[in-house]
Amino acid sequence: MSDNWIVANLENAFHTWNDKMAEIWSLITTSPQDFRGGAIWSVISGINGGLQAIGLGLLVLFFAMSIFKSTASFRDFQRPEYALKHFIRFCAAKVAITYAMDLMTAIYSICGGVVEQIAGSLGGIGGAAVTLPSAIETAVEEAGFWASIPLWLVTILGSLFITVLAFIMIMTVYGRFFKLYIYTAIAPVPLSSFAGETTSFMGKSFLKSYVGVCMEGAVIVLACIIFSAYASSSTPTLDTGITTVTMIWKYIGEVIFNMLVLVGLIKGADRIVKELFGRFCKVKMKK
Repeated sequence: MSDNWIVANLENAFHTWNDKMAEIWSLITTSPQDFRGGAIWSVISGINGGLQAIGLGLLVLFFAMSIFKSTASFRDFQRPEYALKHFIRFCAAKVAITYAMDLMTAIYSICGGVVEQIAGSLGGIGGAAVTLPSAIETAVEEAGFWASIPLWLVTILGSLFITVLAFIMIMTVYGRFFKLYIYTAIAPVPLSSFAGETTSFMGKSFLKSYVGVCMEGAVIVLACIIFSAYASSSTPTLDTGITTVTMIWKYIGEVIFNMLVLVGLIKGADRIVKELFGRFCKVKMKK
């Protein structure tokens, strides 16, 4: 760490960014069961088990609603295929509620396999680390007292912006984890809607949304890989022929622009997944 306050301020901001990038990589490759030592998962498992009773009650309600809406007369019950269809639907919904935790874990494992496969292709995000060029460090240390005054303002604003971007990025990734926990905790309630033919759309929408949250990890990993390749191949140019303030301002501006691209991709991961799944479903419906 440099003794110069301006250089140290920028290095601290870059260090915060690099730490959050490494933390994102660790979070994406961690399962909900292992997150924070599994303490949160134990609480979610207890909530899921407690909601099973409510789910079973809704199971009977949705099943009865479906029968009354789809039955024209009592003669329909005399047809074996009619009774068998509703019986299979009831049993399938009952199994989904009883083994809701296993179902949600299995879905996450499948999506997590996709994320791990993508992450394994890179192995790390060393190329995404941001460092301060030695040319800027030398120029700042050689600047006089009066010339360093505007440098303070530039570095304070730049460091603050970089730190805010780093925390926005990591909060988005943490938010994905909490969404996974919420979906898993309340799973028995929406899964009970599969008992009724007219209410099954709620369960389908729930599972589709959960898969989307799981697949956000793949989008985030891809965003980090793209940013790593972009950052390593397009180092901001330094024009030593201009004043130190202008040179640092241009450098920080280019770095922040690169960071904004990554933060925008991570923040928009849910929207990207929704668009992908929405288009996929439309194609399937046309076929």
